[in-house]
Amino acid sequence: MTSPIDLLQNARAAWPFPPRHARVNGWRMHYVDVGQGDPVVLLHGNPTWGFLWREVIPPLVAAGHRVIVPDMIGFGLSEKPTREQAHSLDGHIANLVALLRGLDVANATIIGHDWGGPTGLGFALANPERVRALVVMSSWAWALPPSDFHTRVFPWRLMHAPLVGPYLLGRHNVLAGRGVYLSVVDRARFRERAQAAYEAVLPDTASRLLTWTWPRWIPLDDTARAIDRFNWIEQGLRAWRKPVQIIWGREDDVFDHPTFAGRFKTLLPHAEGPHLVTGRHFLQEDSGPEIGALIGDFLQRLGSA
Repeated sequence: MTSPIDLLQNARAAWPFPPRHARVNGWRMHYVDVGQGDPVVLLHGNPTWGFLWREVIPPLVAAGHRVIVPDMIGFGLSEKPTREQAHSLDGHIANLVALLRGLDVANATIIGHDWGGPTGLGFALANPERVRALVVMSSWAWALPPSDFHTRVFPWRLMHAPLVGPYLLGRHNVLAGRGVYLSVVDRARFRERAQAAYEAVLPDTASRLLTWTWPRWIPLDDTARAIDRFNWIEQGLRAWRKPVQIIWGREDDVFDHPTFAGRFKTLLPHAEGPHLVTGRHFLQEDSGPEIGALIGDFLQRLGSA
């Protein structure tokens, strides 16, 4: 079967990594596993996939690391369940646990962006013996208060309304197309080199289910269904003593750096950073090589400590 990415010449050239697959909790998960050395796990969020990390991977491999990049179930080249019950924060943490335990990952650096943040932190807190360090990027790890972006009627709450959400995000793929496009700095470059790769892997309404159901797990008040999990993550981070690096998009308007990077720094006062790079929410699209270099330098310092 031809992969959607193989249909896109520009994207195929930018994504030369051999595909691997694993069965996790009954689903078929696609992941990249390249390089040798202590593992670095790169985790994406919604509505992206491993392609987001394409310019971060080579500097880390060149620095002597094994780089593992999963596509969350429901995204990218992984299987896409068509039942909403398959899409929850706990489910995605469990899928990541199954993958990384299956690969016997140890001494790992877990790097999370967007939903990859709470997902990766959930793995780390449940498996601290397998984790060497953390890197958090334009993400969050607590229940309340939500970001201003997620409380606005337009565009966020309107996009996820019961009827409007399936219409815009399901039928018209607005989040993978227009949403990511509006959340980068160099939009012309993104449109030319990357946008089609995000749209092609979500080719129909059924495959886009996760783009409008997973966001319903973002806590907006104290009745949210994920509030206990986020409280657990926040409490766990308060006790975390292993190395942490914070990297943020300077122009991020989903999780602004003074508020959200600042709160990570309060939770993790020993963390390095925040390092600010050019980028809105999807900062890897604007500063991928710089991010790879920042992480590589951080890990080199840990190795020499």
